[in-house]
Amino acid sequence: MSLRLSTRTVKLLPNVRSFSHASAALLNPDPPVGDLSAPLEYLPGFPQPDPKYNETILAIPRGKSGKNISEKERKVGRVPSIVFEQENGQEGGNKRLISVRTNQIRKLVNHLGRSFFLSRLFELEVRSEFSDAGEIIEKVRVFPRKLHLHSGSDAVLNVTFLRAPSSTSLKVDVPLVFRGEDVCPGLKKGAYLNTIKRTVKYLCPADIIPPYIDVDLSELDVGQKLLMKDLNVHPALRLLHSPDQPICNIIGSRGVEQKKSK
Repeated sequence: MSLRLSTRTVKLLPNVRSFSHASAALLNPDPPVGDLSAPLEYLPGFPQPDPKYNETILAIPRGKSGKNISEKERKVGRVPSIVFEQENGQEGGNKRLISVRTNQIRKLVNHLGRSFFLSRLFELEVRSEFSDAGEIIEKVRVFPRKLHLHSGSDAVLNVTFLRAPSSTSLKVDVPLVFRGEDVCPGLKKGAYLNTIKRTVKYLCPADIIPPYIDVDLSELDVGQKLLMKDLNVHPALRLLHSPDQPICNIIGSRGVEQKKSK
């Protein structure tokens, strides 16, 4: 449902209309990204964030930065972090140093997966202390912009958050979820899937950041490929790659290719 090839028809949910980048451009040549005059909502049939993973991330202020300070924070079970916002399209405004709980971030990353953690919004609550008695200093919706993991142990080293009001548009590496392998004609012939991209970068209005994009392989044959422009997404999302970049193709073994050519 999330991919459309120009030469074939994709099965869609009843009464649901999907948009490729080409059709979205025809309908709306310059999508009103972040335009508050036209509130944006998730469209039926497109992936939406699972409310099961809605969670408020708790944080406390951090007075100083630096390698030694960060190491001390990690030793006591906290992840040195930062939250800021965009000013004139550039990141870095209104910076606040914070620390978050290591076990909370690790739990979210383990449950969601790294790429999916970095493609959804969370509520962030900065308190004077982690206990319920702590005074609330700031409560804001945020987007995890960067997640730094230890190369050997995958321990969480630091997290960067962006404030994400409705007026903001954010660059997001949206994960791709490949579906339909069990009925894919090319795979049934003995070929294999060559995955070229696992995420695709879009400029997304904060209110409709997709948690992932479905990639439908159910009609892909040997030698065929899908391009970024074939992805079906909300028409307000703006692709930040060349639309002709491939995301995957079906590659056959020599035997499969010979059988197909006969």
